[in-house]
This record gives sequence, C-alpha cells and structure tokens, in this order.
Amino acid sequence: MSETTSGEIFTGNFTQQEPIPDDAIAAAVAVMQSGRLHRYNVDAGQLGEAALLEQEFAALTGAKYCLAVASGGYAMGCALRAMGVKAGDNVLTNAFTLAPVPGAIASVGAVPVFVGVTEGLVIDLDDLAAKADQADVLMLSHMRGHICDMDALMALCDANGIRVIEDCAHTMGGGWHGVASGRHGVMGCYSTQTYKHMNSGEGGLLVSDDAELMARAVILSGSYMLYERHAAAPAAEVFERVKYNTPNVSGRMDNLRAAILRPQLRNLDQQVAAWNARHDVVLEGLRNVAGLQVVERPEGEQYVGSSIQMLLLDWRVDQIAEVLRRCGARGVELKWFGGAEPVAFTSRYDSWRYAPSEAMPKTDRILKGILDMRIPLTFSVEDCAMLARIIRAEVAAVYQAG
Repeated sequence: MSETTSGEIFTGNFTQQEPIPDDAIAAAVAVMQSGRLHRYNVDAGQLGEAALLEQEFAALTGAKYCLAVASGGYAMGCALRAMGVKAGDNVLTNAFTLAPVPGAIASVGAVPVFVGVTEGLVIDLDDLAAKADQADVLMLSHMRGHICDMDALMALCDANGIRVIEDCAHTMGGGWHGVASGRHGVMGCYSTQTYKHMNSGEGGLLVSDDAELMARAVILSGSYMLYERHAAAPAAEVFERVKYNTPNVSGRMDNLRAAILRPQLRNLDQQVAAWNARHDVVLEGLRNVAGLQVVERPEGEQYVGSSIQMLLLDWRVDQIAEVLRRCGARGVELKWFGGAEPVAFTSRYDSWRYAPSEAMPKTDRILKGILDMRIPLTFSVEDCAMLARIIRAEVAAVYQAG
C-alpha cells in the first residue's frame, strides 16, 4: 500500500478562512479610533459594542439574556460556576468531544463522567440513562456540529433532575426542530474562535433564560458593579441578590472583538447556507463507497456543515493511516480521532490524564474510525466535489488492497 493513486491534486488551504468583512473592519477601526476598547469604557447612557452584540445575539437565539466573554471555553467554565458546580462534583459529558470541554469541567475542580457516542456521532442516550444517577449536570457537546434528538435528551434529563449546559461551539446557527442550538438546556455556550461560525480570533457567548444564573455569570465575567451597562442582562434587583457572593473571574469580551462580530452575526444565515451547500456536495460524493460510512443528518436537525465526518469502522490502524497518507499526498487534509496520542485538535476521552475514565469498547470502536475534514468557505462547491472524488478514490484503493 505504498503507491498513491494518480489523478487530481487539491491545492486549497484547509486553515484559510474568509477575510473579515469590510463593514466589520470599519467597525473595528471606529472602536480603535475611539480608544474605548474596554467594554465598560462608554459614555453615560451609551451602549458599547459588546452590549449591543449581546442584545442582538439574544434576539437571534430567542434567549432572554446573553453575555459576551473571552472564549467558548471560558463560557463553559463560567456556566459551570454560575450553576454552583464545585470541586469534586461529577459532570456528565460526551466521550467524543474536544479538549476544552473536559478542560472546562476540570477548571472548576469537577470530574468528567464520559458518556458514549453513537455511529451518528451524537451522545448515546442509552449510556446517558445508565449513568444518569452519577451527576446532576450534563455538559452536552454538539461535537463537530452533530445534534442529537434534543426532545428525547431533555425528557431523559428532566426525568432524572439533570441540568443541561449546551456546548454549541460547532452549532451556532443550527438547531433542532426550529429551536436554536443552545436553547434546550438551562445555559448555552458558543465560540467565536477563528475556526467557528463567526470569527473574532477568540471569543465566546453565553445565553440563558434564568435570571439568577445569568446575573452570576455577568459578575463572574468581571462586571464589577457595572452590570447596568449590559443590554441583555437581568434586572438590577437580581444582581442585588448575588453580587456579594459571586467572585470576579474576569473573562470579558472587549468592544473591538464585538465590533468585528456584529456584522458577521447579521450575515450568519447566508454563511450557514454556503457551508451546507459545500457539505452536502461532499456528503453526496462519499455515499456508497465500500468500507466507508457517511453520517446522514436526521430529520429535524438544522445543521451547519462547516466540517464533515466519515467512518472507517473496523479498519486496521495501518489501513486508516494509509488512507490519511494517500489523501494527504493529493492535498486533502483529514484528521483522525482514533489515535492513541492527541494530535493538533484531535484527542480521545482517555487522552486527558487529569480526567479519570473507564474503557468504553463500543465508543472506542467508533472513535477509532472517525475521519474529520474542515470545509472552509474559501473552498468553492466545485472544490468540494473534487475533495469527495479524491477521498472516494483513495478509500476504495486501500479497501480493495485489503
């Protein structure tokens, strides 16, 4: 299996994002010219860019309250603290996720309890039910943009007294049966890191309908006693109940990043449509390939196809490595989630030695077979058709060679 199939070579860059829109650049320049980058450095009665972003994101998601913070990981840690999760508490979370999710749990001294993954790459509800008595909080990761049956999940969690925080780093702009991702649980967390659906380099957003939780989150983020300068926060009397008992764990978003994000938010629907057009071309091109399993999207899921995953279930490690090598030789950058050691952003639940775990054979089988590919919007639809042709050819070649 040393030869590489000849044919098309892809020359696109998998880490090249679209440029920041001109109106976002102009808004950022205006903030820099004002000198008022800090979110609370505003004139009396004025709403800064961060406050306006919160107001607009709350309206987009249908949430009562929104808080702009420094990163998606900070949003998750802030949500856990606001909900009273403390050192030694168990928190349920997906076994198929990225390091910031168990990292947020560990950051408050809590202990991740990993829940299995299905071949649809969503949390295994049977395994969740079996572990429901181990914790009263679930940090649900919509990993790589796959949304589980949220009606079934919430029924299970409600019946077991489990409060849900949604990690929507990969599902901003998506939803389940018309309900925005992040709006089923008690709190929803989003990322605006460069590779997510809006790009401010780093950044995050936190939404909730719970006034007391959000008041705590605002103070945790470093509001001091300036919470009246928020436009999507609870009333002052709610802050009065919590302000002396909530620590400042500063993680605010600044007005510069918020200014970059507000124009992108207005264009989010069009971006989602563009991603899905590209995702669907790759998905169609990878159907019916011997040995390769695609992940079909369930009815009711409003997905955002900024990446795509495929499964080489029950393949040998050397065969998977050969697919990666051959695709790489033709310019197609695939990531593998089955490796024993973390590589770049890929890792397994048992990679994190600060988080105890037990072997999960069903989940291990699935993780071993997961290949992942980013779909930046700098790629055209035609580019995506080529990507599918290359992957298809190389998987077929390795499969046939045995």
